[in-house]
Amino acid sequence: MTTVLIRNARLISGHELAPGCVTVRNGRIESVHDGDSCPDSADFEIDGHGHLLIPGMIDVHIHGAAGHDMMDGTIQSVETVSRECAKSGCTSFLATSVSSSLDDLLRMISSVSRVMGHEPGAQIAGIHIEGPYLNAKRKGMQNERYLRHPDLDEMDMILQKSGSLIRMVTLAPELPGGTEMIEYLKSRGIIISIAHSDATYEEAKHAFRCGASHVTHCFNGMRPIHHRDPGLIVAAFEEEHVSVQAIVDDVHLHPAIVRLMHREKGADRMVLVTDALQAMGMGDGLYLFGGHEVRVSQGVATLTDGTLASSTVTMNEALAKTVRSGISLKDAVTMATQTPADLLGLVNKGRIAPGADADFVLMNEAFEVLLTAVKGNVVYRRA
Repeated sequence: MTTVLIRNARLISGHELAPGCVTVRNGRIESVHDGDSCPDSADFEIDGHGHLLIPGMIDVHIHGAAGHDMMDGTIQSVETVSRECAKSGCTSFLATSVSSSLDDLLRMISSVSRVMGHEPGAQIAGIHIEGPYLNAKRKGMQNERYLRHPDLDEMDMILQKSGSLIRMVTLAPELPGGTEMIEYLKSRGIIISIAHSDATYEEAKHAFRCGASHVTHCFNGMRPIHHRDPGLIVAAFEEEHVSVQAIVDDVHLHPAIVRLMHREKGADRMVLVTDALQAMGMGDGLYLFGGHEVRVSQGVATLTDGTLASSTVTMNEALAKTVRSGISLKDAVTMATQTPADLLGLVNKGRIAPGADADFVLMNEAFEVLLTAVKGNVVYRRA
């Protein structure tokens, strides 16, 4: 059996960084040691050169990268996103749709299923369907042409076509049929998330009682907080079992709101996501996303009317910005690794511990990714 030793790295220990090393055997972490008790040898060694070693990050909301969109419905697009995720320290992700025709959604699902298990970089943990059961009043960049009320027959057919691939569905619970859809998805073990919703506080509370347990890109695409109309966000903050997504790109959320979310939900109920479109890693320019022309200027993606249209942030950038907002490195890393792993029930992901999958990232003090490994295999190494 092949043994790999990652030595001379810095690991998060409590609230501090401490020298340490990790041994990997057959794709799993065999042991974790402090800097004074590293094994003498292994079949292969990786020198961490004193850099930070963290678990592989998990993005539960990404639409595309490097000029490729999940909705392209091609194997090439899914593979490209897998590679780009690995470059940013992401080792698992949910391929995420936008509101579309049923045919386009099924084509996307088919392309993802054909790549799953053969990914060149980050692993596919499943599919996140964002829409089409969304409220036009809070549509954001979602294409109103495809928005519709929850349809159990349609969803049943989608699940028959996708098998166990669908892990999360984002919907607006206040729409006709919303409660029935939540109950149906819960019975299938699928995470129900709320966004692009005009739900009142009472409607959101009802949805959470019926089985919804997550909020997509919290604060964005939903009724805002008002002191006489608290809405979905306050309802989510009050429900201990509900977790929330945060796009920490200095655009979608002010740093003070990031800190507020952290105080209210804690690191174990706050999930860092990119919500990235195909402009991630590409730079400024014009793109086609969700049937809309999107302009990216200085890294900010908008529709022609100024509406925010997803993000261009990467997971390592989101991690860096979260720390700069005033949240501890330990909690920021937890929100990018263990919390999304726990959300998805990936018990062997999101942690550096004996028995866990050897998904890890080596990064420098500037949070630049130097090396990414998936199950012990290096899938990205910075030149």
